[in-house]
Formats: sequence, structure tokens, C-alpha cells
Amino acid sequence: MTVSRVINGESNVRPATRDGVNAAIKALNYTPNPAARSLAGAGQLRIALLYSNPSAGFLGEFLVGSLEQAARSDVQLIFEKCEIGDHELEVVNDLIERGIDGVVLPPPLNESAAVLDLLTKARVPTALVASAQPPEDLIAVSIDNRDAALTMTSHILALGHRRVGFIEGDTNQTASVARLEGYRAALDAVGIAFDPQLVANGLFTYRSGLDAAEELLDRADPPSAIFASNDDMAAATVAVAHRRGLDVPGDITVCGFDDTLLATAIWPELTTIHQPIADMARAAIEMLVGSIRRKDGAPGPDHRLLDFTLIRRQSDAAPRRRPRTVTA
Repeated sequence: MTVSRVINGESNVRPATRDGVNAAIKALNYTPNPAARSLAGAGQLRIALLYSNPSAGFLGEFLVGSLEQAARSDVQLIFEKCEIGDHELEVVNDLIERGIDGVVLPPPLNESAAVLDLLTKARVPTALVASAQPPEDLIAVSIDNRDAALTMTSHILALGHRRVGFIEGDTNQTASVARLEGYRAALDAVGIAFDPQLVANGLFTYRSGLDAAEELLDRADPPSAIFASNDDMAAATVAVAHRRGLDVPGDITVCGFDDTLLATAIWPELTTIHQPIADMARAAIEMLVGSIRRKDGAPGPDHRLLDFTLIRRQSDAAPRRRPRTVTA
């Protein structure tokens, strides 16, 4: 029964037990027989993954985790690009009519009230990824965005920086709001007053990061460090700094969030918050499949917080101390 639960992707198995079963499956080179599983009543589920994310790095990590877990859970993934404000309800209605078994929503679709309302009314099991304030009745996997931003800002402050700029993400997303709260909390903890002039708005895109970085560095008293809400905007900030002849991190520290492939594809490599995007996708599908296949009376949807990690690379340093000018 335990092996069956692991193979079917059910969540009510202890991690150590799951690891042991997976190790045995790998050693024995075991693969489930689809026909036998269908006869046993464990027919292949169809899970829709709707995506619309401006960050290619985030989306890539998310898709990798989703595909890996779908293979383990023997489910068919259906990928649908779905732009908010365009045709998302048409896409969701079509999936409902086709009898989809479940839906996974990464950002920003996880914040779409219209999509969530439609899926809830149709009683389609749904899992949300990376939402800072998910509804209680839906499966959700995320990190503590506020604490992660607080941790990064505190790290920058510990280096000696006192004017720390912040590039906010899309304000329509709860994760963006939580990260701004964490930034402000870190400043408050060391007695630094919040300065709205040190905050610039972004949209989680590289282009918006360029504009936000230019805005912050054009200030009369620019920040000595900039913390961007994702790696795309942090990479854009590094590009703007280089264009202005600034050394990173000698003249300005730049830090990001997510730890996507982009964080190590630029120079210098980014100090960033590692958000386990692929693991979040795996967990969401595992929990969703387990919820769909559970018998009556089993525990309902739950929310799972995964750990984040501050990854220090080459883009942060103590602020450069300028020599004092001596006058005669």
C-alpha cells in the first residue's frame, strides 16, 4: 500500500519512506504498467498547467519541476498559455468542458480572481504556486516571501549599506507586496526610516528593471545597494550600472530574488534568494494528484511552505569608502 501511494503521487507518506521507495524503484528499474493501473482504477489523470509569466527563468524552472513530477505521478500535463485580461476565461471554460481533472496556477494567474472563481464554481481541484495569500480552500505551495526579503535586506544592511534601493515587482501580486513588507521590516529593525524615494516600481520584467534602475540611480543621493524583487530586474540593474561606468559590487551592490539560471549567466553572478521553483511545482502536482485520488474522509487541501536560501555570489560587497577631500 505504501509503494502504491508513492507511485500514485499521494501526499500522506513520510519523506524518509518516500525516498526509500523511490530508491528501490530506481534500483529495480521498475516502471508502472499503464494498462494494469487503468484496470485497477488508477487511470491517468489530466492536469492543466496554465502559464503567463514575464520571467523566462521562473517559467523554465517551473516547467522542469512540473514535467518531472508528472512523470512520477503518471499524469498527463496539458500546457496552456493564458494571458490575464485577454482570453483566460475562454481557456479555462474550454478545459472545464473537456473534463480536466485538475489545474495548477503559477504567478500571475494564481492571483486572478476571475479564474479562481470559475474553477471553484466548476469544482475543479486547483493548486496555486508562489501565492503569498492563497485562499484557504485551495492547495498552495510557496515560500515566506516577507521573511525572504527581510533576510536579504538585513544581509545588505549588515555589509554596511544605509541607502538601500528596492525594485518592487508587479503590485497586483501578493508576493510583491510581501517582499516590500520584508524590505521595510529590515530597515525598521535597524532604525532606518523608510524612504519612498528609494523604491521603484517594476513588473518582474527585464525591461521594467532597466527603467526602475535608471530611476533609482538618477536620484540626487542614489542608493549604494539595490535589491530587486527578481533576478530579471536585478540583471537589468547590473546592465544599467555597467552602462554608467559603475563597478558591481565596488560602486554598487545588486541583489536579486529567485536564483534562476540568469543569476549565474551574467557578470558578476548575482547574490540572490533561492526560491525552490522546481520543487514548488513538484509539490503542487504531488499534492493535487493526491487530493484528487484520495478517498472520502481524507484530509482536505493544505498549504505548504518550502524553505528559501540566501545564495551569496559576486554582486554584493561593503560600500566603498571614498577618501576624504582635504582642503587647505
